[in-house]
Amino acid sequence: MREKDIMEAREVAEYLHLHPFTVHKLARETRLPGFKIGNDWRFRRSAIEKWVKLQEKLNHNKNSARHKL
Repeated sequence: MREKDIMEAREVAEYLHLHPFTVHKLARETRLPGFKIGNDWRFRRSAIEKWVKLQEKLNHNKNSARHKL
């Protein structure tokens, strides 16, 4: 079965192993890429995957900087 290009907040929560409230909060704060259709949040799978890679890179850079101290 083909993966969906557009995901609901519940699906993003499952994908990221987060609580759905956390997904909504991050989206409202524009810390997670998403958009609203009416009252419902939607997320492009490609944008979420890109966001995850960015988070990994940012966390890696923070950890690298700590080890240099």
